[in-house]
This record gives sequence, structure tokens and C-alpha cells, in this order.
Amino acid sequence: MTQTPDGIAAFLATVHPYDSLAADALATVVAQCAASTAAAGAMIYAAGHMLPGLYVIRSGSVEVRDPAGDIVSVLGPRNSFGERGLLRDGRAATTAVAASDADLVLIPGGAIRALIDRHPAFRRFFDRTHHAAGKRADLATTLVETLMTPTPATCPPATTVTEAARLMRDRHISSLCVADGDRLAGIVTLRDMSGKVLARELPGTTPVDQVMTAAPLTLSPYALGSDVLHAMMERRIGHIPIVDNGRLVGIVTQTDLTRFQAVSSAELVGAVARAPDAAAMAAVTARIPQLLVQLVAAGSRHDAVTRLITDIADAATRRLLALAEETLGPPPCPYLWLACGSQGRQEQTGVSDQDNCLILDDAATEADDAYFAALARFVSDGLNAIGYVYCPGDMMATAPRWRQPLRVWRSYFARWIATPDPEAQMLASVMFDLRPIGGETALFSDLQADTLRAASANSIFVAHMVANSLKHQPPLGLLRGIALIRSGEHKDAIDMKMGGVVPIVDMGRIHALRLRLTQVNTRARLDAAADLGAISASGGHDLLDAYDLIAQTRLEHQAGLVRGGGRPDNFLVPGVLSDFERSHLRDAFVVVRTMQSALAQGRGIPG
Repeated sequence: MTQTPDGIAAFLATVHPYDSLAADALATVVAQCAASTAAAGAMIYAAGHMLPGLYVIRSGSVEVRDPAGDIVSVLGPRNSFGERGLLRDGRAATTAVAASDADLVLIPGGAIRALIDRHPAFRRFFDRTHHAAGKRADLATTLVETLMTPTPATCPPATTVTEAARLMRDRHISSLCVADGDRLAGIVTLRDMSGKVLARELPGTTPVDQVMTAAPLTLSPYALGSDVLHAMMERRIGHIPIVDNGRLVGIVTQTDLTRFQAVSSAELVGAVARAPDAAAMAAVTARIPQLLVQLVAAGSRHDAVTRLITDIADAATRRLLALAEETLGPPPCPYLWLACGSQGRQEQTGVSDQDNCLILDDAATEADDAYFAALARFVSDGLNAIGYVYCPGDMMATAPRWRQPLRVWRSYFARWIATPDPEAQMLASVMFDLRPIGGETALFSDLQADTLRAASANSIFVAHMVANSLKHQPPLGLLRGIALIRSGEHKDAIDMKMGGVVPIVDMGRIHALRLRLTQVNTRARLDAAADLGAISASGGHDLLDAYDLIAQTRLEHQAGLVRGGGRPDNFLVPGVLSDFERSHLRDAFVVVRTMQSALAQGRGIPG
């Protein structure tokens, strides 16, 4: 294949995210590219060597191998490789070998970094940790596609002003986009109705195109929030249609800007903590999806986003405990309310049920259980009312089994460790993620330490827990392509929870058991395991990178559903991803599968 500059430009224009570049910007990139051919079996680069840039496959196939020589992925046309090492420290993290004769395009590292700095599309794909963890969403740097209301209300140019006014009234909106098909002709607002129709005493049959603002100011979905704000202030307008390639795709209003700036995790935590009842809390937690959208749009890391969302659930739980005590009176003995599951790990997303339990002081009597049963029901019903639905597996403090004195909890863990049958493995997997939420925390500290000591010393129990964790596999087919759900409601999708994050959560838990780690959060567990040498430096980097990509993709999917007016879920259809995104998501799944295999063989994480 002849690799001329024109040919390379035409090729890159079909590859995301290069297809988002304007013609002149693409030409600048192409001028820096180098074309090369690799014969089958030829090494393109070796692990540890400095990378000259990012490779994009134009034809043929390339094998990417880990430092041990195992194949991580086989890539084909339009896939790229080398970016992980390039963007980390400039050195290759893997080895790349041509699986067949291959035509390659090399984009220098400097060009890639310049694209990341200047173009939002490249930042989204190449630099997922660009923003600091926990940073509050900044309107000035947030993309318009996040701020805008998609599918804005429209009317044809021949619509009468009376019909337009009724439409705005019925939809409770202050503007209408006047469109011919999906092409914007103008915009009409309530101010136009008063200033141009009523003030001039025009008849109600007047066509709307006679009073609209023709060819209004528009912005691209890739503009920034600061562009919107500056345009509104300079032109004294409150509505800006959003147009992409000539097509009307949304609208941003002053209300959208106000709503975006009004949501922060701290404000929601404060509002929940002051709520007089569950109904008031529900009004607050209903804003969590918008918070999710805002945090994801700001580029916050997934672990920061889930931590902030979990903080709201923690505050709601503590407030419900306080309200329960106000209603029922003081407790007859000390108690501790704990969360497990995603709340326990501080990893809640836009989709969460409740998993909780109660540890009672050993002084508790059978008569005291009536009080704690009522307290559990009060809190659990309240959590359900504000959006944290009942656990389908009944792992809640309302079940007598999970509302017991400390001595009973000690016997639970001792029995699970001594006799790790399937039920014990399942229960231990849940209960090893316990985290105190409200009450007497001293009831848990010794229990956790003693349990970790006993679990780490029992190799048979750990082996059973490893085997149980391997039941959750990433969605890979025979040739390491992404395997889709074959039937049912979520046909042709992948489960980003059970097939994505859960296998990594399970591995983090295994390391916590083996190493007696008190951390419950998955990323904290993996970081601690790496610090203690249980995970090699390169293997730890790969696993954490894979976790970050999978978890971030899951959150972006949920935020996208919310932006479109839907409810967040965990089922992602890979067809909505670009070739670039699918390739890297598949690579992340391959890393997880490789790490699972190493764990099963007792080798830990390969280096």
C-alpha cells in the first residue's frame, strides 16, 4: 500500500478521534507522520524501550505482548498501540510484533501531546486522568455537550405565533427553535412574543418566522461553558442553539447553566444531613444523576466520583439513624450500622441498591431485638424511599441473620473461614467489604483485625475465595474479542458491572485477605498490594490502568444515559463506541483475564 501524505490524511480522517480534526489541523498532523512497513514476525518495539510516538495500523495485524511474552492483544486496521507507555513515561510497557505484513503510520509523541492539549476529543480518549481527583465541575472548562438540553423543542417556520406560544406554555419552556427538518432557521422566545407580537398587536395567525431571530448565534457541542457564558453576557441573550455539522442537536439556556452550577456533593450532603424526613431526602438524592453528569464532565476520576456519590449515601444513612432514634428513643445498648457492597467499598455509581447490617453489643438481650428490628426497618425503608432500593438478596439489617451481637458475628466469620462451602464463599465476599457508617465503631475494629488474621492464615479458605472470584470473567470470546450478551433485554450489550468492575473488585478483595489489608476500597487495596510487593510495578500499573478504563467507561455510559433523559444502567452496547474505544476496552478486559489467570496459578500479578 502506497503511503502518501494524501493517503494517510484520508485514512486518519476515518479513525477516531482524528476524524474530529478540521482539515487544516489534520494536515498539520499528517505532515509530522512517518509511514513504515513491518514484515510478518518483525519486532516493532520492545518493552522498556523509548517510544518515538503512537502507531496506527493502516493494514495488516500486530501482536501486543506483555513482558513475559504472552499475547495481550491482536490488533487490526484502524487500531493504535503504544499510547500507554508514551503517555506514562515515554517507554514501551509492552512489546509489539507484526503478526502479518503491516503498513503503519507513526504519529510523533510531541504531536499526540499537542493534540491532547488543544482538542477536547483527544483529551477524552488519551488522558482520562487529566483532572485532579475530586475536583468540582468547572463551568468554564466543561463541554457544551454536557450542559445542553438534547432534542430541543422545535416548530416549522410556518407555525403561527399562537401555536408557538401554546407549545411553550404546555412544555414549560421559554424558547422554541424554528427548524426546517434538522436545520436551524431561527429561534423565538417569550421575549419575542411580548416585544414583537403583543407590543405590535400582530394577529395570532402571524407565522413564527416573521418574529423569530433568524440565523441566531450558535455554538458547537465541543465549545466550552465559558463560551456560552461570555456569549450570553456580551449579547444579552438567554438561549443558544447548539449545532453540529449544520444539524440542530441541542440548546443551552441560562437555566441550564444555573442548574449545572447548583449541584455539588457538599451541598447534597449538607441538605441530606438537615432533612427532616425521608421525603425531603428524596428530593435531594434525586439530584445525584445530575451530579454524576457534572463530575464526569469535569474529568474527575472514577474513584473520586464514586467516593463523592457514596458520601451522600453515608450521610443519608446517618441522618436516618438519628431520625430513628428520635422516633424510637435511645438504643438499649451500643450498636454499629455497617454498609457492605458498593457503599461499603465507597464505589457507588448512578445505580445502587442497599447492603447493610447491624452489629450489637454483646450485652444485647433478646428483648432488645425488638428495638433494633424497628430501627433497621425505619432506616431500610427510608433508604428505599430515597432511591437505594431493597437488596434483592435480603442482605440488610432488617433480616434477623444480619442483626446480631458481636459474638454471633465472630462465629459467622469463624465458620465461613473453617468451612468455605459455596454459601460461605458468597457471604464472605460480601461481608469482607464491611465499613462502619454510624454507631459504636469499636465494635468492628477488633472483629476486622481478628478475621483478617484468621483468613490469611487459612490457605484452603483463600484458595476457595480465589476460585469463587474467578466465576466473574471479563466478556472475552475465543479470539479475545468482546463477547456480547446473546439474548434477553440486554442483547448485544456487555455488563460493565459483572463483567467489568466486579472481576477487579474480587481481585482486590483476595489481596486484602492475603495481606490483612484493612482498606475496603478496591483501588486502595490494589495500591496497598503493589506497595507491599504483592503486585509487581509493571503488572500493578497495567491492572490499575485497566480498572480505571473500565470503571471510567462505565461511568461515562451512565452519564450519557442521564444526559439523554434516561436512567443509568450498567449495560453498554459496544457499537456506540469508536474503534479506538472498543480496542482499548478489549485490551483492558484482556489485562484482567491475564491477571485472573496469574492469581489462579498462585503467581500473583505477572511482571
